[in-house]
Amino acid sequence: MVRIQFAIDLQYELNYPGADFVFNIHAAQTTSQSIISESLVVSQQVPTVIQTAPATHARFLRLTAAPGPLHIAYQALVDIDHHIGNPDLIPETPIGQLPLSVLSYIYPSRYCQSDRLAMLSMSEFGHLPKGYRRVEAIRNWVNKHVAFRSNTTSSTTSALDTVTDRVGVCRDFAHLMIAICRALSIPARFTTGIDYGADPALGPTDFHAYVEVFLGGRWYMFDPSGTAIPMGFVRLGTGRDAADVSYATIFGGVSSPPPLISVTAITEPGRPWELPRHRPEAISTDAAPVDAA
Repeated sequence: MVRIQFAIDLQYELNYPGADFVFNIHAAQTTSQSIISESLVVSQQVPTVIQTAPATHARFLRLTAAPGPLHIAYQALVDIDHHIGNPDLIPETPIGQLPLSVLSYIYPSRYCQSDRLAMLSMSEFGHLPKGYRRVEAIRNWVNKHVAFRSNTTSSTTSALDTVTDRVGVCRDFAHLMIAICRALSIPARFTTGIDYGADPALGPTDFHAYVEVFLGGRWYMFDPSGTAIPMGFVRLGTGRDAADVSYATIFGGVSSPPPLISVTAITEPGRPWELPRHRPEAISTDAAPVDAA
């Protein structure tokens, strides 16, 4: 088990007549991720609503702000109890046995054009034995063939762009890995957290995109960019691709500096919390979904 403390600080300057916001900055509450404490401060005295998506446990803060400055400060203390699996014993799930709630993650989406990558995916990975190790090979291929470089892509960059340009940031690595998995009929989804353990040379602590792949009845975590430590990821949002899980969706005219984020792993003698580290085993924080009859 790991205990993670993090804080997110967002600043905006709103034009007339204001703006509507949908934030995805709250830690998701799942069976493996428990929120010990949290706090939210909104500088404007406006109504706020927090809604939870039943399928993914993602939590969305909604508000309408007036013209002028807006400051959002969220912090949380979270315990994460990881499921650790043997990679050699984790199978791919046949399409006919996938839960209904998983099916959407095998289809092409806006940034993950899996239907356009079928030939590449079959050529590189179609001959490999099905299971966790094949997905691991996809992760390693993306990590090897794409260079991590800040400020090289934009919000419109897709998996097709990345496989051509071979450069990007964490969201681009994630989109490409997801698209290849889906081209092989392996459900994969885009997940957001915070880049715990990233090299300070890459810049200040930031939001991080990684991949969860449905194998053997669980969602297993993969970090194709290789820039952070999966054991330290606090899940915020989950979706088909980045279009579903922006940390802030804004309807109106605003300006803002980059977010300020801090993250720390808590350890204490006599407590069960361990320092996040890279592990060779398969790591999951989400068991198989239960579909309604």
